Amino acid sequence: MRVLVVTSSPPFIEGGHLVIAGGLVGACRAAGHEADLIVTPQNRFGRQGAAYLAAWLTDVGVAADGAPVDQVVSLRYPAFAVRHPRHTCWLNHTMREYYDLWPRFSASLSWTNTIKESIRRIAVHQADAHFLQRGVSRRFAISAIVQARLGRWGALDAEVLHPPAPDRPYRCDGYGDYIFAVSRLTALKRFDLLLEALAQPNAQGIRAVIAGDGEERGRLLEQRRRLGLESRVEFVGRLSDEAMLDHYARCRAVAFLPFDEDYGFVTVEAFASGKAVVTCSDSGGPTELVTDGVTGRVTAATPSAVAEALRQLMDDPAAAERMGAAARDRGARLTWPATVARLLGTA
Repeated sequence: MRVLVVTSSPPFIEGGHLVIAGGLVGACRAAGHEADLIVTPQNRFGRQGAAYLAAWLTDVGVAADGAPVDQVVSLRYPAFAVRHPRHTCWLNHTMREYYDLWPRFSASLSWTNTIKESIRRIAVHQADAHFLQRGVSRRFAISAIVQARLGRWGALDAEVLHPPAPDRPYRCDGYGDYIFAVSRLTALKRFDLLLEALAQPNAQGIRAVIAGDGEERGRLLEQRRRLGLESRVEFVGRLSDEAMLDHYARCRAVAFLPFDEDYGFVTVEAFASGKAVVTCSDSGGPTELVTDGVTGRVTAATPSAVAEALRQLMDDPAAAERMGAAARDRGARLTWPATVARLLGTA
């Protein structure tokens, strides 16, 4: 079968959807299919219509050699506007600023821009409903969080299909003396909450390594200085895959505290490395995989609650190892061959 995986991306951003896209292409090829990736534009605010039009005009029916494409799998907006008679959407997310993040986003706008963006929001909702209902043969969502959003705003159903960890040589080299956290340094990832937790009296002495880069880096470095954490918290920037896997392998546990995350590959990568994950009850996708006290800790999104969870794992290596083993078993139940079979309808 010839399969095209279609996603979209803004320039210079490598989000989780591209990890999913690459993993899916590789898994399709491993299953004996011909597969390739197409990335459509994701334009800035005010240019979204052009991005939807570009996706709609993208030819996904016939390959360059003239042979037909048998199936298309799209992942996110506006890529799901592509047209194909066998079109499966494995929805990562819609444009969140116009959906669940609208209150936060609109609060930052002037009254004139609020009017403009409100009109664009209506147009995007209508376009998404049209393409996801009439242009798609089958719908999947990467998490129950995304599934619920689709039902809430589009009155559309979808099957939940959690993505497996990327095909990387994960390992566990033990349970070291520090907490590892990795993601883009953006406000929604809430690294500020992690720093506040580490500054709590109950977290005294706990070390953390934070990997990633993004627009919040400067503010987080200033927060680290203000909280007196410079000797215990290291920002190591964007890591190579090898260096990231090394930290996953050596850390005691992984902290992943986002707000209402769509899914979060950090969770399944930590699980594949045999590490427990500390997350929050409002973190979204991670809570679908992390069972409190079994594969990690699910806490309230407060510095004191996060500090208590980190303290437990640092003071009790046996508990960290036990939860890490359970996490590895849980992650192993997510496999790419089964995922490809469900998406392509060959199961």
